[in-house]
Amino acid sequence: MTQPPAPIQPARTRLPSAESWLTGVPLPGERRLDRYAVAGFVVSLPGLTAPVGAVLALIGLARIRKSGARGRGLAIAALAISVCWAITLGVAAALGLYGEHKAGIGRSVQIGQLDVRQCFDADLDGGDTLKLVTIADCSTGHTGEAYAKVSAGLSGLSTEQKGTAATQACATSFQEFVGKPYAQSELDMYYVVLEDRPVADGNVLCLVGKPGRQLTGTMRGSQR
Repeated sequence: MTQPPAPIQPARTRLPSAESWLTGVPLPGERRLDRYAVAGFVVSLPGLTAPVGAVLALIGLARIRKSGARGRGLAIAALAISVCWAITLGVAAALGLYGEHKAGIGRSVQIGQLDVRQCFDADLDGGDTLKLVTIADCSTGHTGEAYAKVSAGLSGLSTEQKGTAATQACATSFQEFVGKPYAQSELDMYYVVLEDRPVADGNVLCLVGKPGRQLTGTMRGSQR
């Protein structure tokens, strides 16, 4: 008697191990840091290069979204640092402009109203016609600088005698300020008599300059 054929068993396909599924897929701890995110964070720290850091951080964020690389926190930190630097520099600039305004830079005043250590622009060849000056920023090119107020007894003296007394008083302060005797200096000295009688805060304003040339920076200790 013929036996019926045995039932055909379906072929079993062996599934690959779970480890093989992850071949080539980096684990979270193995993902590399995005170099743009890192560069953005480093460049944003100094402050002056913060705008460049912000651009690099934005590029890094875009790359991270596509690649899944690490560094998103660094990129966000770089953006935050750049914003902080922008605010800080903006406030500093505003305060600087306020300080210049408060110091009167750009304002025209009577020459006798200059304060010691203020720089100014004026025509030093104007002689007796030099009445008004424009307050200038000492760090940029300027005509001259008020370096001292001295006391000199000028009451009852002739014009020539007043000039001699005022020159002698300013010459002493000139050497203390510039660091070189007036007779040996390349700079010129000027004076403005504020009043004849000597007063505690000085009745003669002493100025230093160089006709036809611009000075840059204070002449204090310049040895010029």
